[in-house]
Amino acid sequence: MPITINFLTNFDNEILTFYGWWQFAVCLFAFIALMSIWWHIGKKQKDFGQVWLALSILCWSFSGAFEIYFAQKNEASVVIIEGWRSVWSLLNSLFILLALPWFRYLPQSIEHIIKSKYWIYIVGLPFIFSILPTLSRMVSGKVITMINELDVYYAIFTLGFLGYVLWESFLKRRLKALAFLSLVCILIVLVAQVYKLFGNSINLTLFSAIFKTSLIMIFFALALSWVKELSENIVPSYKELRVRFQKSKLPNGKYVNHVFFKGFPGLETRKVKLTPALFELFEKFAKRRIEDEDNWLEIKPKNFNLGNRTFDINDYNEVKRLLTALLDGLFGKDNWTAEHHLNPLKSTLFEMSEKRDRKIRLKIPKENISI
Repeated sequence: MPITINFLTNFDNEILTFYGWWQFAVCLFAFIALMSIWWHIGKKQKDFGQVWLALSILCWSFSGAFEIYFAQKNEASVVIIEGWRSVWSLLNSLFILLALPWFRYLPQSIEHIIKSKYWIYIVGLPFIFSILPTLSRMVSGKVITMINELDVYYAIFTLGFLGYVLWESFLKRRLKALAFLSLVCILIVLVAQVYKLFGNSINLTLFSAIFKTSLIMIFFALALSWVKELSENIVPSYKELRVRFQKSKLPNGKYVNHVFFKGFPGLETRKVKLTPALFELFEKFAKRRIEDEDNWLEIKPKNFNLGNRTFDINDYNEVKRLLTALLDGLFGKDNWTAEHHLNPLKSTLFEMSEKRDRKIRLKIPKENISI
């Protein structure tokens, strides 16, 4: 049977009750708010990353409910109270780790790890090895020092991945201030976790309230940055897009080539700088479209060496390089993905002939093109 002692003084009891109600109410509200954002936006895109983050916050709400329950008892088991705190902490860390594969921007150095089919084992096995001793300890009532704070080690493991991914996500969305703020938040959480091994209950409660509030705010900032990206980076339809070509001469006698796009969300015109070769290719598409809407450009077949016949485009990779340069200029280098940016822009700008192989033309109406 677990050994019970008079665990809480009156002062500790009041603090635990207050903290429990705060954690239960605030985290439950944050969970509902994040789920509401997902319901209106993420559900349509079948993106469940925000669901996992919301569930991680819900674990804190349940933990707060348990704090209230035990604070109302005159006597409580140290092992049971600490055990439940560890269980909810471990579940919180697990759900955060399960959310990471859904992040749109992942650091290239660890993307292959997070996106791999083994990720569930990488995060699941340490979770099992941490929670089983915790549950065993709760049942037996014996405090084993070596496994007393396994949730701390699992949390530190989580913070390493989360901090790196948050940094990359905010930087790729050109939100440098939030990127640095996320690192500060991760540092606060890390200090709180280390302090958990040595600190007293009063200061630990304060640290816990600070880092949970900070992390919730970072999660909301992440959700809003995602909404901002969706609203700003939607590729318009070919009928709404306007393109203007401009070649300007610099004082040193060199020329600079720019393509201006209008029709993307927002009032500003987006300017893209192209190399002379890519500018010439894109301008060729535009001129053909203006001259005759049914005038297609032909791509040279692979390994074609017969005669002196010339083709409009020597290699399909030229079109791919043009799209890459346009995407880098429109959204920022490496700030775009194939699914949400490359494929929609390709579909908006170009169309392939269904009847004739290797035929391609600009899709934008000629009245929307200015040279």
